[in-house]
Amino acid sequence: MANILVIEDDKKILRYLELELIHDGYTVKGCTDGKIGLDEISENNFDLVILDLMLPKISGGEICKKIREISEVPIIVVSAKDGTKSKVELLDIGADDYLTKPFIIEELLARIRVALRNKKGYSKKNILRYLDVYIDEDTRLAFKQDFEVKLSKTEYSLLEYLLVNSEIVLSREQILNNVWGYDYVGGEKIVDVYIKALRKKIDEPFQSSLIKTVRGFGYVLKGD
Repeated sequence: MANILVIEDDKKILRYLELELIHDGYTVKGCTDGKIGLDEISENNFDLVILDLMLPKISGGEICKKIREISEVPIIVVSAKDGTKSKVELLDIGADDYLTKPFIIEELLARIRVALRNKKGYSKKNILRYLDVYIDEDTRLAFKQDFEVKLSKTEYSLLEYLLVNSEIVLSREQILNNVWGYDYVGGEKIVDVYIKALRKKIDEPFQSSLIKTVRGFGYVLKGD
């Protein structure tokens, strides 16, 4: 049976949905926090997401956008907002259906069945992420705080290697061999040049310092 993620900050409603969905034969994971919900989607496979709009920390609309960056999983928005504009906006940014609270559970179950029937064998996009930096390995595009960052081919390869090894201290030699190749005839100085260039695009415009220098050794991609 399908695996469903429910993101709903009202604990009573969340528990009600969990019990009804389990009774109907679904496997259910519930969470009251949008950030935790996004982590769940990044780490696990779900067949459908039920999403409340009024959430703490991150709004349901923002969560819907972020889900669409990494997955095509069907999303049913359940919200007390019943305006046509709200519905249209949510459908435009990636929601598959919209149900207004209060609702009859039989209607939600019917909409779930329709969404699962229409699901087009979704798969996660090949996203490589660390904190607010990520790359889409299918399109070879890079992003910081959801803003696209224009990178050269080598800058992209360098960022990709840092992301794969996030929070691992890498020597200049390791970076040189894995990004430029073992047959590269230049010196390790090229690593410093490209790290500086990458910082100007990834860190400096956003007043962050993810790419850190390990004095006398190399570099590490690590949050504060």
